[in-house]
Amino acid sequence: MKNIILLILVFAFAKAHAQNIQGVATYQTQRHVDIKMDSTSGMNDEIQKSIQEQLRKQFQKEYTLSFNDAAAIWKEEVALDKPQAPSTSGISIVLSGNSDILYQNIKDQTYTQQSDLMGKQFLVEDKLEKPEWKLEKETKNIGQYTCFKATLTEEVEERSFKSVNGEGEEEVKTVEKVTTAWYTLDIPVQHGPDDFWGLPGLILEVNDGKMAMMCTQVVINPKDGVALEIPTKGKKVSEAEYEKISEEKAKEMMERYQGGGRKKGEQSSFSIRIGG
Repeated sequence: MKNIILLILVFAFAKAHAQNIQGVATYQTQRHVDIKMDSTSGMNDEIQKSIQEQLRKQFQKEYTLSFNDAAAIWKEEVALDKPQAPSTSGISIVLSGNSDILYQNIKDQTYTQQSDLMGKQFLVEDKLEKPEWKLEKETKNIGQYTCFKATLTEEVEERSFKSVNGEGEEEVKTVEKVTTAWYTLDIPVQHGPDDFWGLPGLILEVNDGKMAMMCTQVVINPKDGVALEIPTKGKKVSEAEYEKISEEKAKEMMERYQGGGRKKGEQSSFSIRIGG
């Protein structure tokens, strides 16, 4: 009962102080990548380590969250490609920038996401589902802001890709994921990085053990204001329709991979699991 009363008071405080607030927050992201290959794959420990390090650096990205009290836009700040130093493994990995744009309207409980899927643009429009956060007692400082801890426990599908003798296999299993977020009441809006939202203050840090997002700068009420333009490009689909299309595209890619397998008698296996 005390927790319910505390939650009501905290949200009432946030709502009362969120009027006319707007800003731009910058975030840095990191993602854990796990690569496993057997001795017959032709890739020794040095090569595997090089690939893993290159992927880790490629997933270090910068995003901006532009927001007002009612809505927010999340998008990647795409920088010019930096010259890649020669790899000791002879393998270079470069991931292209992400052109996806996510618009969330907390007031209307809706979202619009402009997403590129294998060269084709989609416009996903659907209702927001409020995360069931658990407010914790711990606090810490992030920059000048005092932050409070919250956790979110979910059952999610974890996908891993495995290749054995040139045959690609995708493994899907359900796991429990616990996400830890740190939010500040000093910026009383319910927004956060990516699709995280629903806390009584701006979320400055998120970590689920595989993906980490850390706010590095916040500008409140900038002089030129904040313009939030809802994305409009792409074929309009619902979230369920987009997930179905994504699964079909993944199967197509798997079939293409299998079609270019090794010669008969050659054996090797490797697996890649990307968290998040």
